[in-house]
Order: sequence, then C-alpha cells, then structure tokens
Amino acid sequence: MDVGRIAHVCLAIIFSCLPAVLPAASESADSHAAIKQALARSYPDIKILDVSRSTLPGLYEVFTGDSIAYTDGSGEHLLVGRLLDVRTKKDLTAERLDERNAIDFRSLPFDKAIKIVKGNGRRELAVFSDPDCPYCQKLERELASMTDVTVHIFLFPLTGVHPQAMAHARSIWCAPDRAQAWTQWMLKRTEPPARACEGEPTAELQALGQKLRIPGTPTMYLTNGRRIAKDLPKEELQRLLASSSAR
Repeated sequence: MDVGRIAHVCLAIIFSCLPAVLPAASESADSHAAIKQALARSYPDIKILDVSRSTLPGLYEVFTGDSIAYTDGSGEHLLVGRLLDVRTKKDLTAERLDERNAIDFRSLPFDKAIKIVKGNGRRELAVFSDPDCPYCQKLERELASMTDVTVHIFLFPLTGVHPQAMAHARSIWCAPDRAQAWTQWMLKRTEPPARACEGEPTAELQALGQKLRIPGTPTMYLTNGRRIAKDLPKEELQRLLASSSAR
C-alpha cells in the first residue's frame, strides 16, 4: 500500500470516529452558497458547481463535475483525496462521483453505438469503451458469458494512452458486421481490416464523452442512469443489471 493510500485510509478512520455531538451546520441554500463563495475567493480558477452536505458530520462535498473535495462549514479548509469506508473498503468518493454524474439513459445516441444482443436482450447496458484498453477487454470477457442483455458499445478511443485505438475504432465501425468485428478483436485479438467510411461517429462520441465527463474506459451506464466507472466483479454487475431492469 503506497503512502497516499495509507493517508486516505487514515483520514477515513479519523472522520468515521468523529463524535456525533458536532454542531450540525445549517442545511439552507444560503449557507451552502456562502461556503461556495469562500472557496471561490481562494480558488478562483476552479469551477465549483455546487456545495452540499456530506454524510460525515461537519463535512461538505465540493463538486466540480470531474471531482469531489471536502470542506468545513466555513470554507476555510479543504480536504482533497479519496474518502474510504474502512469496514466495506468502498471508495465513497468514487461512488458519490458516479451518483452525481448519472444521466438520462434514453438520451444516449444509440444510432452511434454497436449493438450486441444476447438472449432476449431484455436488460440493457451502455459502455463507453476503448478497443485497445485492457480493462475493456476484461469486461468483454465477462459480458461474453452473460445472457439476456443488450450491450450498446460507444467507441471511445483514448488516443493519448493507446495511439492505435482510433484506427481500430474506425475500422471496427466501418466493418460489414460491426458487432462481429468488435467481438473478434476484443476477445480474440483478430485485427480488423483497415477501413474508412462516411458517418463514422468517433469524433462525435469524443465530444459526448467530454460532456458526460467520462473519466476513463470502460465507463458503463445502467438503464436507471447510474454511472459505473470502476471494475466490478461479474456477480455485482449482474445484480446491478437485474435491479436496474426491474425498475
């Protein structure tokens, strides 16, 4: 465990032990606005979208869209880092960030996605995926054994990390059978023949990814709009799919 992670764990332990008798700050919008203004004076270059009460006594969430930091009721102290639950080992900051970046699932441009239907396809999952991302390949191996799910793949090559990803994405999209080309490449590393075609959506999806604040790949969305931007065990993903479909 590195020094930074040790520090985050220690902070989580400290805050989980704070006494319940701490004075509760006002929940009014005015108090939250005052905290936001205090932070804005100290950090004018940071765009703070809002400030809200944290689950921990005496702490407030500072939401910038791409990140969450923590402050006190005065806005004079700022805590930057991951908040961990020492009992469950969950990254509470990451979970909250995914919650804050939920979307309207039906607003996604499904005509620009590769559609893969397994079984009756009654459950749905949208995935922003990089064809050269090893974590995306791992997810594809897990999805391969799932049934009764429709997966919408939005090609999202991270060219700064994977220089050939854009070429692979375009060749897969322009293939006669996109779903087959995607599956063959992700599961078997069968190189898609180089192709180009009109209307390939990679540029539009790059812009959409920025708008949705996609933090990396794979980033998944359930039909209830929840974002999942982390690696999940297959069983947990199955459970979330079932829960989202039931709603």
